[in-house]
Amino acid sequence: MLKEWHDQLESMYEQMVEWRRYMHQYPELSFQEIETPIMIVSILEGYGIEVRKNVGGRGVVGIIRGAKPGKTIAFRADFDALPIQDEKGVAYKSKVEGVMHACGHDGHTATLLGVAKVLSAHRENISGNIVLIHQHAEELSPGGAIAMIEDGCLDGVDYIYGTHLTTSAPTGTYLYRSGYTMGAADSFDITVQGKGGHGSSPHQTIDAIAIGTQIVNQLQYIVSRGVDPQKSAVLSVGSFHAGNANNVIADTARLTGTVRTFDKELRGYMENELKHIVKGVCESFHASYEVVYKNGYPSVNNHEEETEVFKQVMKEENHVFEMSPIMGSEDFAYYLEERPGTFFFTGAQNTEIGADAPHHHPLFNFDEKAMLFAGKAFLNLAYHYVVEQSEKTKEEVLL
Repeated sequence: MLKEWHDQLESMYEQMVEWRRYMHQYPELSFQEIETPIMIVSILEGYGIEVRKNVGGRGVVGIIRGAKPGKTIAFRADFDALPIQDEKGVAYKSKVEGVMHACGHDGHTATLLGVAKVLSAHRENISGNIVLIHQHAEELSPGGAIAMIEDGCLDGVDYIYGTHLTTSAPTGTYLYRSGYTMGAADSFDITVQGKGGHGSSPHQTIDAIAIGTQIVNQLQYIVSRGVDPQKSAVLSVGSFHAGNANNVIADTARLTGTVRTFDKELRGYMENELKHIVKGVCESFHASYEVVYKNGYPSVNNHEEETEVFKQVMKEENHVFEMSPIMGSEDFAYYLEERPGTFFFTGAQNTEIGADAPHHHPLFNFDEKAMLFAGKAFLNLAYHYVVEQSEKTKEEVLL
């Protein structure tokens, strides 16, 4: 039966490409998605799938109810785009100025729609339910996941899985990891208020640039001298704005940046130390300050048992590899705080067709064949939970 599912997905390939390219031409930014969810609803309803609209704002949830009772497994795909100008020379280039799918979310959505078509045609073989979570606003904090969860998208769900197409691995490969896999992403905005004046009379000023420079320097010591070398943390100052003339000492400086960690204790430590350093430096130079520290997505912490299930259902594949943790972030982390599951990566790199630019790049593209690999992984997982497991339970009852 599983081979039949795979074959049916392959027969959907051209349709999946059509969906993906349409979305690629008409991308929508986070929290501004209007037409994309309408398209998703129309397709799911066309397959006779029960649909909830406007979940958590702009999300869509499809439910495939099996003919027999059993476990409920959820799959998630995101569908928002990024504020980047598409510079690819392809026929399906974005038609929306300054907006493009530069992270593969159009492929995630097309994949899950193809999977939905296959599974909806086999309700009589399903013991349990399949929940299809089409999520808005992954790219922009606070993200769509947390709002969809609050609106009940995980009600009745036993397990959840998600994948991300990646151009950092060749098409046909899968990357997995148990435990911490992606980092928590926090941000900070520091304003230093000094006293401006003429560049020839620094003794009459409180130099915001000099103070800001000291802050940047001292912040680097949090990780290098305050964090256990066997743990991981990143602190990066991404912008420093101050002054507008060569002979004027600036009265104000603004610094912004990001902090990435895995475990919660270290996450709190980084925030406290940053605030402590800013306070100490500014007070020592008689300047006032403000620190706005925002907690973004938590770390993606894959569950051990469900990750092992993924490994087992993919054991027939020749290219399944354990990955190292990365500091990129994903709001799929919120689902994993509520339900057991795992988030894995599906290779989508193909240098021969130019599908090797990094994510969030104006030339980003992916090998569309990767959608079949991602879809087959979802089908394998579904088969395990709503076919194999139920058959195993029957055998145990008979024994």
